[in-house]
Amino acid sequence: MYAEERQQFIADLARRVGRVDVAELSAELAVTGETIRRDLSVLERHGLLRRVHGGAIPVERLGFEPALAARDAVLTGEKDRIAKAALAELPDEGSILLDAGSTTARLAEMLPLDRALTVLTNGLPIALSLATRPNITVLFVGGRVRGRTLACVDPWALESLAQSYVDVGFLATNGVSVRRGLTTPDQAEAAVKRAMIAAARRVVLLADHTKVSADHLARFGDLSDVDTLITDTGLDERTAAELESRGPRVVRA
Repeated sequence: MYAEERQQFIADLARRVGRVDVAELSAELAVTGETIRRDLSVLERHGLLRRVHGGAIPVERLGFEPALAARDAVLTGEKDRIAKAALAELPDEGSILLDAGSTTARLAEMLPLDRALTVLTNGLPIALSLATRPNITVLFVGGRVRGRTLACVDPWALESLAQSYVDVGFLATNGVSVRRGLTTPDQAEAAVKRAMIAAARRVVLLADHTKVSADHLARFGDLSDVDTLITDTGLDERTAAELESRGPRVVRA
């Protein structure tokens, strides 16, 4: 098993059971405790785990929210595949909404050059990356910029979205589950995401498999609000079918 695969296994296990133990991981993965401790240090630097005595806990259980740069550095292959699959959901022309996030930012980079689109976004990096594209009209959803995610939130953003209606909204989430629906750690971002759902004719959720079955503080929607969920093949077929039974078409890229 390569280091990246081992670290992904550790991160997934921590999310699933709430804690990982160095000794147990060492025995299960047949590597030294020092190797596991190095893996935990890497995952902590990426903002996915917080080291505790003898092991680690996923940041979600402690109320932490990984910064955009930390999230952008992990699961890069999966996020690229999700973004490529999302291109099939674009209208031939018209308007789309891109939520702030690391996977939606990848979709922004992949937008075709031969298609005229109007793009609404509350993501500062996304707006900057698209501003010079001749075939793209960028409408920036203003407001307070959260330093952790570089997303615009609060009344200005909500007012702009209330006056808008797009063909397709591409949303990001921190968690999606059958029981709790769509969730995120920050209440201000949850309010903006709710407004985005209301502002879109179709909603496409972009979420890698680690977001599935994760629940966070602020709920902003139901699975029935989503037309298509695009994830990666790390999500097993049984869970995908369970999610699909609640409304959205599930694509495993």
